[in-house]
Amino acid sequence: MTFSQFLAIIRARAKVFWVILVGVIILGIGLSLIWPKKYTAVATVVVDIKPDPVSAMVYQSMLNPAVMATQVDIIQSDRVARRVVRNLKLTENPEIRREWEESGSDQGDIETWLVEVFQRDLDVKPSRESSVISVAYKARDPKFAAGLANAFVQAYVETSLDLRVDPAKQYTSFFDMRSKEARDTLEKAQARLSKFQAENGVIMTDERLDIETQRLNELSSQLVGIQALSSESSSRQGQVRSGAVEKLQEVTSNPLVGSLRVDLGRQEARLQELNSKLGDNNPQVVELRANIAELRRKIDAEIRRIGGGVGVTNVINQQREAQVRAELDSQRKRVLEMKKVRDEGAVIQRDIENAQRAYDTILARLTQTSLESQTTQSSVTVLAPATPPMLPSSPKVLLNAILAVFLGGLLALSTVLVMELRDRRLRSAADVVAMLGLPVIGVLPSLHAKNSRKKRAAQALQHRLVGQIASSRTGS
Repeated sequence: MTFSQFLAIIRARAKVFWVILVGVIILGIGLSLIWPKKYTAVATVVVDIKPDPVSAMVYQSMLNPAVMATQVDIIQSDRVARRVVRNLKLTENPEIRREWEESGSDQGDIETWLVEVFQRDLDVKPSRESSVISVAYKARDPKFAAGLANAFVQAYVETSLDLRVDPAKQYTSFFDMRSKEARDTLEKAQARLSKFQAENGVIMTDERLDIETQRLNELSSQLVGIQALSSESSSRQGQVRSGAVEKLQEVTSNPLVGSLRVDLGRQEARLQELNSKLGDNNPQVVELRANIAELRRKIDAEIRRIGGGVGVTNVINQQREAQVRAELDSQRKRVLEMKKVRDEGAVIQRDIENAQRAYDTILARLTQTSLESQTTQSSVTVLAPATPPMLPSSPKVLLNAILAVFLGGLLALSTVLVMELRDRRLRSAADVVAMLGLPVIGVLPSLHAKNSRKKRAAQALQHRLVGQIASSRTGS
């Protein structure tokens, strides 16, 4: 079908086309005028992502792009709608109860029925690039629409606060129980430490152990020194036993032995002098020999005394060594016992420290969750409350008229084409050639053609066709 044929069909069935088009337009405009008017009130809220004043940190969930979709679902949830019904006490309104009874809704109660009614007229839209959410409610009364929109916003704010506070209350109860258990564990560990200290007579400090360790080091140093003295005295005593007592340093350095030896040397020199002059039997020589013998006896006695002193010193050094060694062994055992006791006490003390850390951690969390459970600040803030609209949001007469024109035109064209297909007619010379397959000899002008232009066009078409037929015959 060509465009000229399409126009020919429209011209042929123009009455049907215009009747349908005008009828649809009138119907659309008429329905728009008689349709009940509805008003849409819009309130806006902001989902705040400021740091939490209790924990001083930003909620990670607020940074998630899906948070806005979650907030929209919360506003549209039954929990928020039920809170609206309860806040406004709509179930106690006799008119609303009468409407519920007249609606014949036998499923659920009046609150569920109101929730379904409110959710049908509620429209929630989040902003694409911000944290603003628009809450719109449509109703016949503009004041009622604004009131319901603000009621939904208020219920959403309260529900958002409950969703934040309720888990905190649960955590508070949980951490309260855990804190009591941690405190009992800490007290038991402290009681164990006190009992351990009382049984062992110790105090869990490092000062006593440091003192005992220092004493052990001092005894060890004394033992080393005494062992050196004992070894030296043993060596001198061995020298005395071997007969070399005169070579002892104590003997050679003894002033009495030295003076006696000097006197002995002087007396021996005088003896030799007198012996050469007076002879061996001279009384002076005999007396001098007796003096020399007495000096030698004194020297030997002093040497023996010094040798005996060396032995006594050796015995004393050995006794001191044995005593210091015994004290060192006793001190070593004491230190080892103290270390053992300290290690056992350290285990208990570490248990106390671990219990204290656990108790402090749980107590800190308990304090934080307790503050969070008592907070009254929601993460949602009302940006702009809804106000009663001045103009209705529906029906939109201009939009409905444009839509009626479009739909009416589409319906009229469809009707005309269907009628043409069911009752096909020849509308032009091209239809004759296309449908019958015969050449057109001539076209009679329309009886209704009044102007000369149409007549001239018809005559030209007739001459052209006749000329084509004549030329075809001449060629044949």
